[in-house]
Amino acid sequence: MATTLTLKSGTSWPDTWRRCLAVAPEAFRDDRVLNLWNASWQADGRTLPATSPVDGTPIAGPPRLDGVTAHQAVRAGLDQHRAWRHVPLEERRARIAATLDALAEHRELLALLLVWEIGKPWRLAQADVDRAVDGVRWYVDGIEPMLDGRPPLDGPVSNIASWNYPMSVLVHALLVQALAGNAVIAKTPTDGGVACLTLACALAAREGVPITLVSGSGGELSRALVRAPEIGCVSFVGGRDTGAAVATAVADLGKRHVLEQEGLNTWGIWNHSDWDTLSAVVPKLFDYGKQRCTAYPRFVVQRSLFDDFLAAYLPAVRTLTLGHPLAVEEGDDPYPRLDFGPVINAAKAKDLHDQIAEAIDRGAVPLHRGRAADARFLPGQDTSAYVQPVTLLGPPPSSPLHHAEPFGPVDTIVLVDTEAELLAAMNASNGALVATLSTDDRSTYERLAPQIRAFKVGHGTARSRGDRDELFGGFGASWRGAFVGGELLVRAVTQGPTGERLPGNFPDYQLMP
Repeated sequence: MATTLTLKSGTSWPDTWRRCLAVAPEAFRDDRVLNLWNASWQADGRTLPATSPVDGTPIAGPPRLDGVTAHQAVRAGLDQHRAWRHVPLEERRARIAATLDALAEHRELLALLLVWEIGKPWRLAQADVDRAVDGVRWYVDGIEPMLDGRPPLDGPVSNIASWNYPMSVLVHALLVQALAGNAVIAKTPTDGGVACLTLACALAAREGVPITLVSGSGGELSRALVRAPEIGCVSFVGGRDTGAAVATAVADLGKRHVLEQEGLNTWGIWNHSDWDTLSAVVPKLFDYGKQRCTAYPRFVVQRSLFDDFLAAYLPAVRTLTLGHPLAVEEGDDPYPRLDFGPVINAAKAKDLHDQIAEAIDRGAVPLHRGRAADARFLPGQDTSAYVQPVTLLGPPPSSPLHHAEPFGPVDTIVLVDTEAELLAAMNASNGALVATLSTDDRSTYERLAPQIRAFKVGHGTARSRGDRDELFGGFGASWRGAFVGGELLVRAVTQGPTGERLPGNFPDYQLMP
């Protein structure tokens, strides 16, 4: 008999919101979050309604500024930058370290906000907070040689990032940029994460870190956050369409930039026999419903191995668990261990369902479809943002699933007969961030891997964005500007010697680290 689930005690949105008001009353009002600029919290902007993807609960929406106010915020950010760049490194280090202590103290609240705002399961929400804190601590401990002879930029760093990793990508970047001597500006993602970012920035602002946090539409704020002459560097994480517009603007202005864009990350199977290892990794590839820039939504499989591949893949994908991230059998039970919850919103779920149906209608073969009856939901809850895992064989060339990252729990499989076909299929999106080739023969891997257009290529193991000293970038259309990670992140937001060529993917050159 099915067990009726209930919400874990003390985790409702009203409970979470009351904790935010208590921890950072300067940044939260009764029913809204505030913008942070000119070193103070501002009750400006038009607040848009928002709902949680978890179950449709109304939550705090972004207070969207107009372009004129955004320009004022940028000019104030430049004033902060001119003061902060002269603060001694030891004092900057102490303020960033104090911020990390505060983030660690409020780890559970930050993680709970990630659950409600972007639908992360508890385990992954905590990991997002931990990676931000631990990653920045690595820089705090070893920043001196990275900054040797490298002053800050002439203006603040402007950060525009997607919603999926507010802490381990955006807050991590902000704090390292500030540690390097720059004031920092961030736009809250349109689709979620505003309360989590507001709390994190409130904790940093209390320690005197020069952070600006504003909300607004990308189109209206881009002139201020991308084109304004006060901006010293633009850091962008998002899709290719928006990224292309940003890339054009920064190239025209000759502005320092780091633009991480999506690509179709692929996993190739060629002359392979270690199926137990592959089977073990398949569920992990569905973490957070593949809503991350280093997800693997495409398998490229040697046709003669397809039966062995399915024998390993299908039992693994059938073990996936999804549902409401806070639904438990008893109120004081531990948080449920799920592979993923909802996608970011109901509109994205509908788009994925439409793409799947269209692909099947045009010839794709459905190999696996999860059942809603197996998901963990509260009685009567809104489930419009949930997508069951789906696996399709042979997505048609006319389908977006053939050439683009779905950003949802959808796997596609392409069969190939030759090495040339394998490489062509693995390079379908003109550049990617990561890729993997599973093959028994090391020499085959070493011969084929350099021909795969991904920044990181694993041999039978998944690659990720990485932490601490691991570098990160992309090839082709998946990346524009300076590469980051480790020392390169600091080099990207500081000034080097005259004529320095940063490692990166630029219009006039590509330089590997």
